Amino acid sequence: MPKEVKQKSGLIVGLNAGHKVTPRTPAPRISRRKGFLSKRTAFVREITKEVAGYVKARTFAEGLQNRSSNSMLTSRVYSLAPYEKRIIELLRNSKDKRARRLAKKRLGTFGRSKRKVDEMTKVIAESRRAGH
Repeated sequence: MPKEVKQKSGLIVGLNAGHKVTPRTPAPRISRRKGFLSKRTAFVREITKEVAGYVKARTFAEGLQNRSSNSMLTSRVYSLAPYEKRIIELLRNSKDKRARRLAKKRLGTFGRSKRKVDEMTKVIAESRRAGH
């Protein structure tokens, strides 16, 4: 967001010296949008994780919810990377800060690590709900 600029006085001397002009409001920089998750990207990532066996599979085409046949519903076991398993273990032992540090070392930035730790917390919660 651009800084608030004071109106110039029109005088040649003083604190607000200079011509009276209408200030430009430039469009926000593209770099400010970096990291924003679009709908398409979210969809593609979800499908990729599902195919990789990372996330539980959804119902077949999600149109089978109204059918009585439950044989089409599948639930896969999570296949996690070794560092993700270690993060989960640290979270279970309530070592959140250590988990974030490990994730940061593996992923590069603290923002990514916080997101990953939140994701792993959700995985733990879902596994508890499933009764494992």
